[in-house]
Amino acid sequence: MSQFSTAPLLKTKTVTIRDIVCNGECRHKSDEECAHRTGLVYPYRGEANQVLFFNAGQGYRISHPIEGGDACIDLAIDEAMLEELAPKDQVQPGPAFAFRRQRRRIDPRAQALVALLRHGLSRNVAETLEAEILALTLVRRSLGERTSHAAGASAGRQKLVDRAKLVLSSDLARRWTLAEIASEVGVSPVYLTQVFQQVEATPLYRYQLRLRLARALDLLGQYEDLTALGLDLGFSSHSHFSASFKQAFGQSPGEFQRAAQLRRR
Repeated sequence: MSQFSTAPLLKTKTVTIRDIVCNGECRHKSDEECAHRTGLVYPYRGEANQVLFFNAGQGYRISHPIEGGDACIDLAIDEAMLEELAPKDQVQPGPAFAFRRQRRRIDPRAQALVALLRHGLSRNVAETLEAEILALTLVRRSLGERTSHAAGASAGRQKLVDRAKLVLSSDLARRWTLAEIASEVGVSPVYLTQVFQQVEATPLYRYQLRLRLARALDLLGQYEDLTALGLDLGFSSHSHFSASFKQAFGQSPGEFQRAAQLRRR
């Protein structure tokens, strides 16, 4: 049985969207593969606050270090439209269109757009036109300077931050202390907080919160009891979960459920 499952969600002349889930059986890096087309990948399980860029003809390796696997939305847009959407400073010079960076961080509203697209298309409640416009809006927001942040750091600092991310992702419900995380990655708490802020442009605690909220977006269609969902993700109460969710995504969990038509009838 393949460790990957791929579900086509939408295919038009404008955009192709696939839902790709890895079951987590393979934890090491894959052999090098080559991208056949330029596309954007939005993880919604795992490190879900980023967009990854795959340029046509470019080699890449994939790893799935978190137990339980990960999942993403793969989004391919007509290249002429990508040229129109992408700011010039994010595109490599040359005859072929290609993004300069491999990834950018996205804001919570972009994460909410990913969830709306996935839930709406997988449940057949989103019209084709609506999904196409949401997809273009998502790409535009992902590439906007005010709503994204280019990842950049020395290799050593990036490796340290990545280890801290793996620690947090390994148990979303656990109420980690700073000393525990620092001990896991082998540095002092002060150094960890400084480096994480410099590399991610966000504090460590806020990154953990965004991990939990991203997982909430993923699981909203599976829970009738939203209090249980919040507690399962490590929030201290339903009010804490609801307030954090609304501050990030502009709607309460219940409002998002209704807007995305996730409530069972």
